[in-house]
Amino acid sequence: MTFETVVGLEVHLELATKSKIFCACAAEFGGAPNTQCCPVCTGMPGTLPVLNEKVVEFALRAGLALGCDITRHTKFDRKNYFYPDLPKSYQISQLYLPICRNGRLDIQTPAGKKRIRLHEIHMEEDAGKLIHDPLAGFTRADYNRCGVPLIEIVTEPDFRSAEEVVAFLEKLKSTLEYLEVSDCKMQEGSMRADVNLSVRPAGEAAFGARTEMKNMSSFKAISRAVEYEAKRQIEALAAGGGVAQETRRWDESRNRSFAMRAKENTQDYRYLPDPDLPPIDIDDDWYERVKASLPELADVKSARYRKAYGLPAYDADMLSAQKAMAEFFEEAVRLGAPPKATANWIMGDVFRLLKEKGLAAREMALAPDKLARIIALCGGGALNRHKAREVLAAVFDSNADVDAYVSAHGLLQISGEGPIRDAVAKVLAQNEKSVAEYRDGKAKVFGFLMGQVMRDMAGKADPNVIRKILEGALQP
Repeated sequence: MTFETVVGLEVHLELATKSKIFCACAAEFGGAPNTQCCPVCTGMPGTLPVLNEKVVEFALRAGLALGCDITRHTKFDRKNYFYPDLPKSYQISQLYLPICRNGRLDIQTPAGKKRIRLHEIHMEEDAGKLIHDPLAGFTRADYNRCGVPLIEIVTEPDFRSAEEVVAFLEKLKSTLEYLEVSDCKMQEGSMRADVNLSVRPAGEAAFGARTEMKNMSSFKAISRAVEYEAKRQIEALAAGGGVAQETRRWDESRNRSFAMRAKENTQDYRYLPDPDLPPIDIDDDWYERVKASLPELADVKSARYRKAYGLPAYDADMLSAQKAMAEFFEEAVRLGAPPKATANWIMGDVFRLLKEKGLAAREMALAPDKLARIIALCGGGALNRHKAREVLAAVFDSNADVDAYVSAHGLLQISGEGPIRDAVAKVLAQNEKSVAEYRDGKAKVFGFLMGQVMRDMAGKADPNVIRKILEGALQP
């Protein structure tokens, strides 16, 4: 029997506000434990929450960019559950009137474009964090994260593979970075996903029992978890067993999931309207102001790159996927670098260096003017490609002056033919046997002689000029 995998996501995104959702405590990452919390965000008796207006604006920006219907009269609810990192034993969230509904995000798959439907986007507060100390044998609670503002993006169960899930998360991350509503730093927990997965016989309409893997924060782990969990469920059903509806924990080191607890349903949380927070009315002025502020997103930017710069679709998509890289590319071109050459340098050497150093585009020290200068020197014949790559690698971390580095290391290319002819004559005189072999038809010897001339010129001569002069000198 053939089975089909069905996946839905709940993506939690910490918003890039300076303060928390219902109090004035800092929302930044990395503070010493329990130094960024107060009686409000830790739920002390007698305290009252006050809504951060910026949270609503960021949720509205995300909803409009993702094609959602906006709930113009929205409100908050209490989600009741006990857990040590939730000191007030309830979370302020939205169930009955979420701020955004019925959105969409198109992704690219091997079969073409696919639309992923969004069920809703709602606002809520984050919980704290438990820090487990296996050596000491106990767990501590850090409440700094309590009250950090979140939006939760809930998809419909439209995914059928791990590849589709990752493509969606990458596209969503790109969109939210363009909107500047979240930094989406998965390593800091700013973007994390709950993966709901079930399997069913191919062609069957009814969904199977689903499991949920919570708080996953890397694309690699999510991809592996989807593949493993689908395989586990298929094997269980094929053997005549069943699948329990439960929450499971993904263990990256062991590459498998483990049962944690039975999966709760909505009624288990005993939702009720929050009595301390009034409803929110989004009037026409607020709605239109936020709508007008939306930036050019990746898909539109990619189309513009194809039209304005004549770039291939692949190049345009790669350059526009990250906001920081798109800005870097556009500034380099504005400074005079040819668009296609700039695209080639970015997608080749810049991407390679970022990957080697484990950096995101926004963390790169190199400024666009430095790359534009390297491209100009290379295009004008002052640097050959090999030396230009050496210069880029040398200034990449420090953003040092390109011309100063080139001058200090004597890298300027020899442009006149005289010194090159002298070097060719010298190499041919020192390698008479190889010259004879070439003239007898052993063509591969040419590469050796070419290399000898390049070495004699210390890599400072134009390889095309060397080739031309060498070919002429080798003629009988």
